[in-house]
Amino acid sequence: MKVNWFTVIAQVINFLILVWLLKKFLYKPVLDAIDAREKKITSRLEDAKNKKEEAQKEQDDYVEKNKQFDAQKKDLMDKAIADTKTQKDKLLENARQDVDALHAKQQKAVTEMQDNLKKDLAQKTQQEVFDISRKVLTDMASVSLEEQATKLFVSRLGALKDEGKQQFMDAFKSGTKPVLIQTAFELTKQQQTEITKAVDEILGKETEFQFKTAPEIISGIELTGNGYKLAWSISAYLTSLQNNISETLKEKPPAATKQTTGKNLETEKK
Repeated sequence: MKVNWFTVIAQVINFLILVWLLKKFLYKPVLDAIDAREKKITSRLEDAKNKKEEAQKEQDDYVEKNKQFDAQKKDLMDKAIADTKTQKDKLLENARQDVDALHAKQQKAVTEMQDNLKKDLAQKTQQEVFDISRKVLTDMASVSLEEQATKLFVSRLGALKDEGKQQFMDAFKSGTKPVLIQTAFELTKQQQTEITKAVDEILGKETEFQFKTAPEIISGIELTGNGYKLAWSISAYLTSLQNNISETLKEKPPAATKQTTGKNLETEKK
């Protein structure tokens, strides 16, 4: 069999042309499309991977933030509980202090009220006692008692010491007003004479006198004039005693006064 080289060469050329045409117009576009698709798939896979990594990172961040939030929430709760307890203790302490202050104030008010009541009662009691004493002594006053009061007053005039006598003389020697003699009872002429004689002996001259009755003077005599006063009376003793007791009540608590008075009464009984 004889080979037709022309036909073989023509077929080879046709085959090469076909291959070139297939490669240019078929394989290359197909390969480019495959490459493009592969690149696209690879890009999408890469994006998916990146997104997955970002999602994982966001998830990790979220978990971490949740942990931090839980920790902060716990700290805030602990702090709130501590602050609440502190505030509660403070409020309780303030309330306790207010209650103590109110109690002390009430106790002080009650004590002062009791003291005032005791003082008022003591003052009223002593006032009643002295009023009754004055009334009883006034009712018991008699002529003999009045005579004794006059003699006692005259004897006190005669017993004046040098200093007292000088004060008496300075008060009446140069005075122009009469010497006022007040008594709870009306003096007899003899009693008036005894008193004027005693005064004249001290002053060394005759003096003008004015005699006046004063019922409030219990069994006593008062000599006054030019700012000078010389007196003796049971009322003066009672007034002095009343003033001393009043001063004692002011200086000492009623309870202490009561105890002291009780001791004095026991001493007097003994």
